[in-house]
Amino acid sequence: MKKYILSALLCACAAISGAQQPFKRTLYDPENKINLYIDLYEESINVPGMEMFGPLHGYMNGNVYGVWMITSAKIVDEKTATFRLSNDFGSETQQVRLTVENDSTYLFEQEDGAVIKKVVENRKLAKIPKKLKFVPRK
Repeated sequence: MKKYILSALLCACAAISGAQQPFKRTLYDPENKINLYIDLYEESINVPGMEMFGPLHGYMNGNVYGVWMITSAKIVDEKTATFRLSNDFGSETQQVRLTVENDSTYLFEQEDGAVIKKVVENRKLAKIPKKLKFVPRK
């Protein structure tokens, strides 16, 4: 019985901390197959294969060309944050606004900078949509 109570308390604490820190989590866009790993509160995330840069605010990978790292971040309010992404070559950057729409949906909007691309058939590059819908990854 004590194990079940402890498990329930731990689950409740995890749910509360997720609600209190909406910009510290792993997000996924199932339509475009893109991952977004973020901790916009502090630089605590190492990019796999790029540990030499040290911890960052996060990165984006998946169905995008290369890895895009978060080089700076600002939390505007409890529902909105902005951050700058840089590609793994450091040659292109993109300003992004991330908005919490509800507990299970985040809106990712590219504001200015280089267009983020993905590889499509015949190894050609195509733009990803300027607006993406992300959900927390379980």
